[in-house]
Amino acid sequence: MGAIYRREMGAFFTSGLAYVFLSVFSLISGIFFFFNVIGSGTSNMSSMFGSMFIIVLFLIPILTMKLMSEEKKNRTDQGLLTAPIGLWSIVLGKYFAALTLFIIAESVVFIYTLIIAVYGEVMWASLLGNYFAMLFLGSAFIAVGIFVSSLTENQMASAVASMLALFVLYLFDSLASNIENEYIQKAMLSLSFYSRYIEFTSGVFNLSSIVFFISTAFLFNFFTVRVLDKRRWG
Repeated sequence: MGAIYRREMGAFFTSGLAYVFLSVFSLISGIFFFFNVIGSGTSNMSSMFGSMFIIVLFLIPILTMKLMSEEKKNRTDQGLLTAPIGLWSIVLGKYFAALTLFIIAESVVFIYTLIIAVYGEVMWASLLGNYFAMLFLGSAFIAVGIFVSSLTENQMASAVASMLALFVLYLFDSLASNIENEYIQKAMLSLSFYSRYIEFTSGVFNLSSIVFFISTAFLFNFFTVRVLDKRRWG
């Protein structure tokens, strides 16, 4: 897994994707910070994190689009699949590389605390709660993106399909509100990424939501392993 992780981290930076992702993430988060925090005269960054949900939804597919599809396009996947390394090691190596880059990007919020500290008091409890909420959200979204990437050799198709998949998950709350059947509605709401994420930004710590995000990440990584296993023997 370590070799795959180092390979993917190097590929992120040599291809320039890491710089683009970090720059765009920093720019957009900076805009939200300025308007939602500085412009509102508050030291609470919860509103900024709440606004970042939809941005993360569109940025993560860009981060994950080539992780599996590029291997298939370049015909390097068979060499990787027949190498003396487990499928879980391949998937997790790529997964943790993407997650590391996401953590680096998200950590820009700690720079904003320096600005807040000049004018007021940093609300550390709220900040850390929001930071880990986005981390858990990102960990689940990355797993979904890698799974979609494993289904195609076209990077753009992977990015668009991932965005659509994540956008549907985002719409679960709206779709559930139009369902009259109470049981189906509750089932859809229990699968809502947005409502669970917003709970954290509102200061509500819910252990079940953490388990939900971690379970989602594990489940989609498992799906990716199954896709690779089928391709290995197909």
